[in-house]
Amino acid sequence: MIALLGDAMQEPSARSSAPAGDDDLLDAYSRAVAGTAEQVSPSVVFIEVTRKTTRDSGHEIKGSGSGFIFTPDGLIVTNSHVVNGAASVTVALEDGRTFAAGLIGDDPDTDIAVLRIDADKLPAVTLGQSKQVRVGQLVIAIGNPFGFQCTVTAGVVSALGRSLRATTGRLMDDVIQTDAALNPGNSGGPLLNSRAEVIGVNTAIIGGAQGICFATAIDSAKVTVIELLRHGRVRRARLGISGENTPLSRRVVRHFALPTSAALRVTALEPAGAAEAAGVQPGDLVIGLDGTPVSGFDDIHRLLSEERVGKPLDLALLRRGRRLSVNVTPHERS
Repeated sequence: MIALLGDAMQEPSARSSAPAGDDDLLDAYSRAVAGTAEQVSPSVVFIEVTRKTTRDSGHEIKGSGSGFIFTPDGLIVTNSHVVNGAASVTVALEDGRTFAAGLIGDDPDTDIAVLRIDADKLPAVTLGQSKQVRVGQLVIAIGNPFGFQCTVTAGVVSALGRSLRATTGRLMDDVIQTDAALNPGNSGGPLLNSRAEVIGVNTAIIGGAQGICFATAIDSAKVTVIELLRHGRVRRARLGISGENTPLSRRVVRHFALPTSAALRVTALEPAGAAEAAGVQPGDLVIGLDGTPVSGFDDIHRLLSEERVGKPLDLALLRRGRRLSVNVTPHERS
């Protein structure tokens, strides 16, 4: 109370200095958002897609989303779910020009796609590094929600390292959570820091929630983009098994000194697949892959990267109360 009374009895000149400081702070925030929007908006594109319906091949439905130019010669990043299965894709620039876009490749597992338009000397974004992002820092999103082109919203990084399910069921790691407002149509647009660098690709919202939005971290997106440019797809390894995540009893965990309390139970094997060739059987519990513990399919997905294709791996199993290992050589996933 004494401190409060002391503050209340300050000289008028001292009291009047506080609002000026607040104004300066607000101006700095406004300058950061406005400057980033002015610099990056010309690189953000409106994407319109046409898809043929499965019931009536003559009937078409339209959809839209966002994207951003990342090379001056017309390469564009967007979300896979924006363009996947499209019969045609049209890209509109901020200056009003429109182009038919070709699909270089898309990866539903990371929800990233790359398009190309026939143009040059285009304004390209600067790609940042998401590993330098901190919780609480200012972020700006630019996109085309509900078709309103180059809409700018701002917020903060709410959390880092989130996981999110892709439409394929695969778990996407290294996802940024933000409270910058996103709506349908923002998908594929850039999430930016105050230096106008792209730190994420806006991906998803939670319906019915407020201020819970997600973006794929740009460091992860870069890896996918490189693979799409090289191969037109992302190469991943596969074992050829179907299974289900299953908990392990405390007795089993203690007996085998396991670091996890769950495993992947094999329910079926792909004929002539890598696991079948290695002698894996239905009912086996997968507890490790090449020395790394496995507690379910998500761990398997993380470990089966491009580098694993064609390389022998040690698969640790529990089978009818015994621990064993088999040598398996993953195939490339089609």
